[in-house]
Amino acid sequence: MNRLHNNARVLVADGARALVLRNDGDAVSPNLKMVKSYGQDNPPTHEQGADKPGRTNDSLGRRSAMEATDYHRLAEDKFIQQVAEDMAKDFAAGAFTQLVVVAPPIALGEYRKAVNPDVAKATICEIDKDFTKHPMDQIEKMVMKALEKI
Repeated sequence: MNRLHNNARVLVADGARALVLRNDGDAVSPNLKMVKSYGQDNPPTHEQGADKPGRTNDSLGRRSAMEATDYHRLAEDKFIQQVAEDMAKDFAAGAFTQLVVVAPPIALGEYRKAVNPDVAKATICEIDKDFTKHPMDQIEKMVMKALEKI
């Protein structure tokens, strides 16, 4: 069973919001407090791009449509990458030595691609759920329950 030590960080994120929490308690009685909050206004793709998808011709003269750019998804990915960069800066500054990452599967996958190797080593648990809309006390309970299982 992993324990969340004092000053450990919990990153709760999705493609548009992120919370960085610090354990002000100890391994037995955790007490998560907000350190930083991120948010972005990311309208749907149809509001961000007006062009129709392009078309292409192959060598036989057949025309086919190209896949439309998903601007909404690109913005979410960039947001997660920025959060990962900030976590690396905090880790390098000695702000924490343990990290728990909570994010839905798509955001978690993007985070894994962007995370610094040292921060990845400090990560004691990844939870593939979206907790961003939950109150702090529920986040604390759900994180502790997940840590008990590993």
